[in-house]
Amino acid sequence: MINLSSFIAFHARRTPDRCALKYRGEDISYADFDLRIRQVGSWLAMHGIAPGDVVAVLMKNSTAFLELVFAASHIGAVFLPINYRLSADEVSYIVGNSGARLLVADEEFAAIATGDAPVVPLGEVAQSSVTNLAPDIAPAPMHVRQPSDLMRLMYTSGTTDRPKGVMLTYENIYWKSADQTLVLGLNADTRLLVVGPLYHVGALDLPGIAVLWHGGMLCIHRSFEPEPALAAIEREKLNAAWFAPVMTTALLTCPNRERYDVSSLRWAIGGGEKTPEVRIRAFSDYFRNARYIDAYGLTESCGGDTFMDAGREIEKIGSTGRAIAHVEIDIRDDTGKRLPAGQDGEICLRGPKVTQGYWKDPEKTASAFFGDWFRTGDIGYLDDDGFLYLTDRKKDMIISGGENIASSEVERVIYEIPGVREVAVIGLRDDRWGEKPVAIVVLADDARLDLPDLTDFCRARLAAFKVPRQLIIRDSLPRNPSGKVLKRVLRAELEASA
Repeated sequence: MINLSSFIAFHARRTPDRCALKYRGEDISYADFDLRIRQVGSWLAMHGIAPGDVVAVLMKNSTAFLELVFAASHIGAVFLPINYRLSADEVSYIVGNSGARLLVADEEFAAIATGDAPVVPLGEVAQSSVTNLAPDIAPAPMHVRQPSDLMRLMYTSGTTDRPKGVMLTYENIYWKSADQTLVLGLNADTRLLVVGPLYHVGALDLPGIAVLWHGGMLCIHRSFEPEPALAAIEREKLNAAWFAPVMTTALLTCPNRERYDVSSLRWAIGGGEKTPEVRIRAFSDYFRNARYIDAYGLTESCGGDTFMDAGREIEKIGSTGRAIAHVEIDIRDDTGKRLPAGQDGEICLRGPKVTQGYWKDPEKTASAFFGDWFRTGDIGYLDDDGFLYLTDRKKDMIISGGENIASSEVERVIYEIPGVREVAVIGLRDDRWGEKPVAIVVLADDARLDLPDLTDFCRARLAAFKVPRQLIIRDSLPRNPSGKVLKRVLRAELEASA
């Protein structure tokens, strides 16, 4: 049996009283979590969910979120987490494209919980456990799944004007858990701080699920705040974490950070951007017993394809580490030809944790592969020791506060504004968020546009984090001979004038 609930049931039999989850002061044992999973499975079935159906959630972190992850697997359904920072239009598209049969949403997201699926709202009591909605419901039997069965859909902005549904199977999930066990030394004593959003592979997969695989513990925070995170490390003796870059910066600049004993922390995974040496040194100065592990990965591979070797962080500064045990990395040119060490090209991945493609989109799936090598769209090179160095983002991708923003998606919306003749959206450096989206617009004669009007128009159609924070009006955009906008040129010009 390869259902996610299988290993929870195993630990419930062997160590029933061991803590699996901590949330808002409550400790949930493996025995309790196992029973809740089976009861929430019945609750889903009561709402018409059958094996193979898609269950979507629009939720912040909570015990209920993880109950739904495992309960959907338990009854053979497919789990779909949706970014709660999206707009109603974006949520509606994902629900419709996925064919979701049910949308479970925190009450605070009622305004954006749209689409064709019935919506079940969760208040604060239900966020602590879905079983509070049906306390006497009988447990559901397990519906056996196979390695090739679809376990989860995750929509990524990618570089297109609409999100793509990444298909992740049980095989993908189990191989990533095995590889993370090897590289991170996970075991039953791993106590993971979960402050990133669980809709993201960073929080759920890097290495959340794998920790529970071993009988470890997840300390779940509904959202990230630096001081409560530091307090939890001290109080719960947490020894592991995943932080988006913006979180690491917030922790290291927290005014009250010296009040807390964080000596229990042994490692924290970073990612989403190349980590500067100054941040690695600042991390080591504060978290004296922990190492900062730079990593590289993407939704299409469940995250975590490379990890930095212990002790080589400074020697290999700028690198995201080496490939894990069951992932191969190649650097290829536009024709698919393999490039030698030291030469820039497209980063390509192969291995059992890599997706087989995109939901209902054979064309994008076909274009995403060179044979059985997945094309990440990222540019980088391998050195002679096999360490990966990133030199450019995914095509037209902006990463702000750990969130991916497809510039073409923002451009599609701005083109709807009357009087906009041309637009290019790029990311510029930002001290707090890493990057901020900036719109460079060419207007038709006599047209007018200012930042407040642009902001209002985009906010009605896009998640707030995707809305450009700066507007630049120009007479023209730089293009190459084939007419393609040269965003690298725009970025260099604007950074030079900043």
